[in-house]
Amino acid sequence: MTGEAWEADGISAKRSLRPLGGVLAAMAVSLTGTRISIVALPWFVLVTTGSAAQTGLVAFCEMTPYVVVKALTGPLVDRIGPRAVSWTTDLVSATAAAAVPLLHALDLLSFPLLLILVALIGAARGPGDLAKEVMVPEAAERGRVPLERATGLAGVTERLAATVGLAIGGSLVALLGPLTGLAVNAGCFALGSVIIRFALPRGMGRAVEEAPSPAQGTGPGYWHRFGEGFAFLRGEPLLLTVIVMVAITNLLDAAFASVLVPVWARESGNGPTAIGLTGSVMGAAAVGGSLIAAVVAHRLRRRLVLLTGFLMAGAPRFLVLAFDAPLWAVLAVFAFSGFGAGFLNPVLGAVLVERVPRRMLGRVNALGDSLAWAGIPLGGLLAGAAVTALGLVPVLLACGVVYFLTTNLAGLRPEWREMDRTRGRGVQKPHSTETAAPDSAHAAT
Repeated sequence: MTGEAWEADGISAKRSLRPLGGVLAAMAVSLTGTRISIVALPWFVLVTTGSAAQTGLVAFCEMTPYVVVKALTGPLVDRIGPRAVSWTTDLVSATAAAAVPLLHALDLLSFPLLLILVALIGAARGPGDLAKEVMVPEAAERGRVPLERATGLAGVTERLAATVGLAIGGSLVALLGPLTGLAVNAGCFALGSVIIRFALPRGMGRAVEEAPSPAQGTGPGYWHRFGEGFAFLRGEPLLLTVIVMVAITNLLDAAFASVLVPVWARESGNGPTAIGLTGSVMGAAAVGGSLIAAVVAHRLRRRLVLLTGFLMAGAPRFLVLAFDAPLWAVLAVFAFSGFGAGFLNPVLGAVLVERVPRRMLGRVNALGDSLAWAGIPLGGLLAGAAVTALGLVPVLLACGVVYFLTTNLAGLRPEWREMDRTRGRGVQKPHSTETAAPDSAHAAT
């Protein structure tokens, strides 16, 4: 092969990797900011109010708009295009996040105003996260990357962002205070907006729906497209089973991250550094699991991978905190759990994308994610009330038992056999060259 040919191939390879690299970079910076906020915001509320219940209320006010708005914007993402939705909503999130430390510095931040700002952040994050997920399979097609490998890389990005974000968050909160972490969170959202707006190839991330013909008039309305997504999910028992299971585990994970771990860190005397350290260890192990999943997941039985991953990722974390283990033992268990968690989203993402027609991916992904995340707003709220009433240890034990039963009982249902049969079905081809598709109904671990 001539030098010119090698050079041409190199340019082609760089161009083909640009779409997926750009989407993953935007996901990385915005998710990193979110993970920093996971440490900074609960700690800010705890140290200023001393109330676990108010800490849970803040989590509720952020995640309720996240879930509701994400569910309702699926048809709009299909119609408007994920690229425009992503960069505009990230900009709104950056503005609202920056307002928290600014107003506090001016002594203008009341608790009700804080609830309004975190609700605005959640309402903008929902469609922003959805839009990035929708662009992953399109970027994979443009780069000629296998679907499971692309979703695996998205999982690696998510886990890596969790690792880095939690480590930075714990360090920032310990050294400079929680408001510094919230300011960095705002900067991450702003950077994610810039990447999506200016760094992706021209023409990527446009609407997936065809323009209506003159005979069709204006085409199907918003609620018609929304109803199509519901109708499709009703006919997919496997997806519904997975969504219900993930909804329960997400509720427990939200309780764990937003209330139980911060309260454990305060009561054990380990402080905010321990929040970042445990999350970073789990995230680093999850990165390793996701990398392995990206390489070998397509060769493994999906049911076995999911059940094993949930068994590792769930109950052990709750139990090790309940038994007041030393920090080194806590870190070892979190590493074990993180490795198992790393296998979950690549498999879940591939199953969802394989079973949904491409033109409906935005709305079905929005509904699936929103149903799977429906318990997250209640997680912090219920955990805060339960810890206030019963104490930390009984709540940790109860959550661990429920996590174990939920994942194992779901795996016994007959529709789970279909999970290993979806391989090879492929994704329906889009009706136009500008396509988009979601990642998965993500587990929150």
